[in-house]
Amino acid sequence: MNAALPGLPGLDLTALTPWFREHVPGVAADVEIAARLVSGGKSNLTYELTDGTTSWIVRRPPLGHVLATAHDMGREYTVMTALRATTVPVPITYAICPDDAVLGAPFYVMEWVEGTPYRWASELAPLGAGRVRALSEQLVDVLAALHKVQPATIGLAEFGQPDGFLTRQVRRWDKQMHAYRTRALPAADELLRRLAATVENVERGGMPPRIVHGDFRLDNVLVHSDAAGDTIRAVIDWEMATLGDPLTDLALMLVYGRMAGFGMVSDVTDVAIAPGYLSEDEIIVRYDAASDRDLSHIGFYVGLAAYKLAAIVEGIHYRHLHGQTVGDGFTGIGRAVEPLLATGLDALDLR
Repeated sequence: MNAALPGLPGLDLTALTPWFREHVPGVAADVEIAARLVSGGKSNLTYELTDGTTSWIVRRPPLGHVLATAHDMGREYTVMTALRATTVPVPITYAICPDDAVLGAPFYVMEWVEGTPYRWASELAPLGAGRVRALSEQLVDVLAALHKVQPATIGLAEFGQPDGFLTRQVRRWDKQMHAYRTRALPAADELLRRLAATVENVERGGMPPRIVHGDFRLDNVLVHSDAAGDTIRAVIDWEMATLGDPLTDLALMLVYGRMAGFGMVSDVTDVAIAPGYLSEDEIIVRYDAASDRDLSHIGFYVGLAAYKLAAIVEGIHYRHLHGQTVGDGFTGIGRAVEPLLATGLDALDLR
């Protein structure tokens, strides 16, 4: 690992080090801290820091133009800290800096967890179909376990505003789409119109709120593999977590799977096409067996998930066009927006 200089994008190690030594337990006193960029900003920026013996993770918002609520460090830190008391696997959290005083943006420090965030079918293929199936089953089981957690029992009763959650989701992702929109997208207008016309009916039959991750998928968990098998060690990337309707998490998993099946998200993830990975129907059946949620409006949720993901991808595309992304993998990401919108419209037609 190379020591990070003050010019490392988003991380001034000279400014960070005194704060880090004061607030994070167990840092070697007389050893220079080194850092590297782990994730370059499709979501929040992630860095690994080490004193040569122990490693930690630092998370901060991406550079440039972002919505204030879209990259909330306090939200990530709060939900992971609370979930340590449950069976949902999350990293240990150590300290948070809620203001801009040190790095020019809020950030927090958490445990470094050994594990692989599988993003591509080609990465899963060497495991074999049996292990891939078992891992995808485990992924669904972890999601169901998260959605069983009673927020009030772990201090998260006030974590979100679940009343009117779906209506606010439609409005929020419309706002984000328009904040970043770089081109004419008539399918976005049509999908939004149909979601807005349907949401009240879906929300009227809503069930008790639960914790929503906001972007639950295989490359947002860390998988540890050994002779005993493959184990999900930590769920990460909680930047969009809240209280609300957990079927939005399930639907987003399905959208990623649909898009991988159509070959449309080469810049995002395609694990769902790996041999052995659960089919969409198998995911729904397994989740339904472990859940008390009503899945009769799953088409609406898939349509909303497609619109949400299209808005997020359009935002990344915007930041890339304006030189505000860090790292590789952004060049063609804007191509996924229109197929995502078509997927959402198809979901409303089919279910």
